[in-house]
Amino acid sequence: MPFTLMLEKEEERRNIIDILKKAKQAIAKGDVLTLKNLSSRTVHSASIYKDPDSIAIAVVIYALSKILEREKYRSYKEWPALFRVIEESIEKSIRALENKKIKEFREALSQIRKAVSSLSGHLRTYILEVFRKAQVNKASRIYEHGISASETAKLLGITRFELAEYVGRTGIADVALSITTPIKERIKFARKLFEE
Repeated sequence: MPFTLMLEKEEERRNIIDILKKAKQAIAKGDVLTLKNLSSRTVHSASIYKDPDSIAIAVVIYALSKILEREKYRSYKEWPALFRVIEESIEKSIRALENKKIKEFREALSQIRKAVSSLSGHLRTYILEVFRKAQVNKASRIYEHGISASETAKLLGITRFELAEYVGRTGIADVALSITTPIKERIKFARKLFEE
């Protein structure tokens, strides 16, 4: 299935606006759990439609949850400026989507990564690593939805080796896809159908 641009569909655009508004509130409160849940909500669309915009949102929101989780980052002198860029970028991306300006939405979202790349020293290294791990984590969630490893790796810009290593460590590949009723119970149920 080729990439689909879901933001061109009204329902998905409204869904992403809702996710971003809730993410903005969660960022202001430092609500890490809500951010993680919002990221997971986005992964579902990303998995079904292989939509690069949904994938980018899932990664950014998850990375932000991990960044806010690490309170030591707030002690760096560059933190206030980075946090301001994060809040402004989320706000700009919401406004752009509300006005159906997809290109401006993407540019606003990319400002977060640009701000991280312009950091210096340890904070830059730490946060870039958080984004990389967020990509691998979201790749594993998309893979868990049944997308092939090579396609998932390509969608997220990671290597198949990174994905395989993470999946192997977390046991995602070992999760049973479905739990069925034991055979004896199924036979009992089938007999009851014919007895009536």
